[in-house]
Amino acid sequence: MAFIVAIDGPAGSGKGTITKTVGKKMNLINIDTGAMYRCVTLQIINEKIGLEETKKIEKLLDEIDIELKKIGDEDAFFLNGEDVTRKIREQEVNSMVSQVSHIPCVREKMVELQRKIAQNKDVIMEGRDIGTNVFPNADVKIYLDASAEERAKRRMKQNEEKGIVSSYDEILANILFRDNNDKTSSVAPLKQAEDAIYVDTTSLNIEEVTEKITKIILERREKAEKTTGNYDER
Repeated sequence: MAFIVAIDGPAGSGKGTITKTVGKKMNLINIDTGAMYRCVTLQIINEKIGLEETKKIEKLLDEIDIELKKIGDEDAFFLNGEDVTRKIREQEVNSMVSQVSHIPCVREKMVELQRKIAQNKDVIMEGRDIGTNVFPNADVKIYLDASAEERAKRRMKQNEEKGIVSSYDEILANILFRDNNDKTSSVAPLKQAEDAIYVDTTSLNIEEVTEKITKIILERREKAEKTTGNYDER
């Protein structure tokens, strides 16, 4: 029986880190939806396609090949056979990914792919509309949040660790831009699902958030097991 954990929230709220950490801890398959949109964005940049060129984008989506592979303990993303794990985190992609993710045909294709990947699996998936759109019947829904300033500090630290040059002001401006874009989008806007548990991570470290999220999932798993009587604890 599949068990699905949906984690939504704004850019830089820690969704990626927490999803990866909790997934590994609880033996759940981590599907990084943000990286999938970043791969599409990178290919649009590579092919020099304008965001208004819908027909060309649709053709790109029909031909694109996105793969997630394990290299050691790390997740690596391959775009049409090329390892783009680092490239999809660079500023050029950062500045466009929010706009690309709002294009209806892109959203439709990625949601279709996400559902296909997760079929009959125990997964943890993060994004902006996982609990409201991709998996509205997810077993666990969590809305992860933090102040814009704290999110900018975290993204700045991540970039420094990856050797990506960026300024705090630039990152904060991009986060505020994405917040507005994501929350006002006409296509799957960012919002907390009615049955999602709200978790503010502003003053919490990774270990504290991991513990809190793990506890929530364990409680729901136990409840699911008692209800169905056939869920095997892993």
